[in-house]
Amino acid sequence: MSISLSSLILLPIWISMAQIQQGGPDEKEKTTALKDLLSRIDLDELMKKDEPPLDFPDTLEGFEYAFNEKGQLRHIKTGEPFVFNYREDLHRWNQKRYEALGEIITKYVYELLEKDCNLKKISIPVDATESEPKSFIFMSEDALTNPQKLMVLIHGSGVVRAGQWARRLIINEDLDSGTQIPFIKRAMDEGYGVIVLNPNENYIEVEKPKIHVQSSSDSSDEPAEKRERKDKVSKETKKRRDFYEKYRNPQREKEMMQLYIRENGSPEEHAIYVWDHFIAQSAAENVFFVAHSYGGLAFVELMIQREADVKSKVTAVALTDSVHNVWHQEAGKTIREWMRENCCNWVSSSEPLDTSVESMLPDCPRVSAVPCHQGLNNEVISPSFSFHLLFHFPPPEPS
Repeated sequence: MSISLSSLILLPIWISMAQIQQGGPDEKEKTTALKDLLSRIDLDELMKKDEPPLDFPDTLEGFEYAFNEKGQLRHIKTGEPFVFNYREDLHRWNQKRYEALGEIITKYVYELLEKDCNLKKISIPVDATESEPKSFIFMSEDALTNPQKLMVLIHGSGVVRAGQWARRLIINEDLDSGTQIPFIKRAMDEGYGVIVLNPNENYIEVEKPKIHVQSSSDSSDEPAEKRERKDKVSKETKKRRDFYEKYRNPQREKEMMQLYIRENGSPEEHAIYVWDHFIAQSAAENVFFVAHSYGGLAFVELMIQREADVKSKVTAVALTDSVHNVWHQEAGKTIREWMRENCCNWVSSSEPLDTSVESMLPDCPRVSAVPCHQGLNNEVISPSFSFHLLFHFPPPEPS
């Protein structure tokens, strides 16, 4: 007969409960405390105690991976693609390893935006003090001065950051599939200024300050017996808390808190901020947006908040699997009419490219992006036909 590891871990607690249930009131109180502990224990969390340390490299070389000449992530020694299940039966540890690699790749893409695409990294808020949380966007040298056309890129939600469409595709496919870099280069070759938004960089994380509980002073006016009783209760409470914490957080992971970035605390806020301080100030007569997934929702919110300005400056919007909803976002009739004329949403479909797809919402047309492939999700849409989008909305000829 096999016994699970979690059963072995909980067995002493169950035995203790069985023993103390035979006792008096004090023992029943302990039983209640143990039941409370059991109700709060997450067995997945409990299994952390058998994990290796969550101590991962901070470079690609440390992971023994590198991008080859085709932009594919490969193991330096074996040439094999990235393996998620590096350690069997340790899903949480493997996920943490994957996330650590993802953070390195985010920085790697930032470097490519600056070095390969010659974009400038611009800190925001523009008037931020030295000590406050900051974010950033990327722009081409002529983003604000190009008199003809400006391309604005907005990615979707989740872990992706500026320059990325999908982290999963970067790791499992290649840089061309998962990043905006081919699109940026082609746009610049075609004479566009470029602005790359960073809508998911909404806060910085800092370690939570430790709360120090002051011990009762001997000079208190309380009777000594009462102070001793309070100290005993405090020590017992701390003992129970430490007992639970040993299982809840055996890796001693740092407790973090979030400090939000002023006027950029959400993707919607970020889009409005970049519009007000950069896009609206640009010289381009024709501004084009490409917005993927949640980026489409952020654009619609921008449209709602800055309707007249957007209408006067934006020529066309290419959406890819946009999750916007004109009803929930309360977009007015004039906005819906403008979207029908100036926006198009490419969506997942088994139909040939550009085939009309029925929509229940009275906003922009929906057309097929690419045939659906088994095992691939919507993240493949934007990079897979980005060049098609670039020429689908050509700017009008200058008069």
